[in-house]
Amino acid sequence: MVQIFGFFGSILGYLLWALFYVFQNFGVSIIFFTIIIKLILFPFSVKQQKSMASTSRMQKKQNEIRQKYANNKQKMNEEMQKLYEKEGISPTGGCLTSLVPMLIMLGIFYAVAQPLTNTLHIDSALINDAMQYVNGIPGYCIQGFQENAANIYNQMNFVEVLKSNPDLINNIPQFAGHPDIINNIQSFSNGFTFLGFDLLTMPSKEGLLSIYILIPVLSLASNILAQVVTMRINGNMQNQQGCMKVMMFGLPLLSAYIAYVVPSAVGFYWICSSLFSLIQSLIMGKFFNATALTAKEEARHVALLEQNEAQVKKIQ
Repeated sequence: MVQIFGFFGSILGYLLWALFYVFQNFGVSIIFFTIIIKLILFPFSVKQQKSMASTSRMQKKQNEIRQKYANNKQKMNEEMQKLYEKEGISPTGGCLTSLVPMLIMLGIFYAVAQPLTNTLHIDSALINDAMQYVNGIPGYCIQGFQENAANIYNQMNFVEVLKSNPDLINNIPQFAGHPDIINNIQSFSNGFTFLGFDLLTMPSKEGLLSIYILIPVLSLASNILAQVVTMRINGNMQNQQGCMKVMMFGLPLLSAYIAYVVPSAVGFYWICSSLFSLIQSLIMGKFFNATALTAKEEARHVALLEQNEAQVKKIQ
């Protein structure tokens, strides 16, 4: 599974590297990277919204079928299938629109978290050997280093060591004879300062009283805000109970904790992603809100029924 996400991350890394080549700053690159990805995924979001509107429109009819055939599971399933066919809706139609963005988002995470292999596209074996070599030098310990990429943040921590010790990269035997790799890594490592933050720094390393605590705090706040606004726009805020409320607040809390213990670039990406998701939700609420889409679908359905009735009358 990690290989699949790494594959998506490698593909998306070309876009991230192109943006870094233009802006020479990883923070600015992440912002534009997130905007572009949100624009690419926007049609999927619209489809998902339309699917939600269709489901809302059918809910009353589904409940009637469930009550009528409560003691006959097979008949219930048959009638449900007939309803889907009549309405022209696939019961699994929303799955693909949810799955594709999820795969892409996880790919983005790996592009950000493993920049040397997925963004700079340097051979992973070469990077792993170089990290192992540097980690074995007294005084140059890579934070949280684990061999064979067991820690997905190895590469960001490695870049931090190289940034703090600019001359070290020229003495790594694995990079000997690869001036292009050395130049790319040096250029890359110098572009992680954004708005006074070093995006390679772990907030946990600086402590709760440092300015870096803003990264996990903003990650938590932006994540919760985006979810609450989205649910209010879709009109299902009041329906969130029990485990759904735990998910709504539990996942942002988990992301905030992770943002606290990993390099700040990852938390910064989550903040950007949440804020642009919030903007997208506001746009969707203005032009593609569930109520308007449901009304539109109802009008289309009525028009279709009237057309069918008119054709039947003609035949008669």
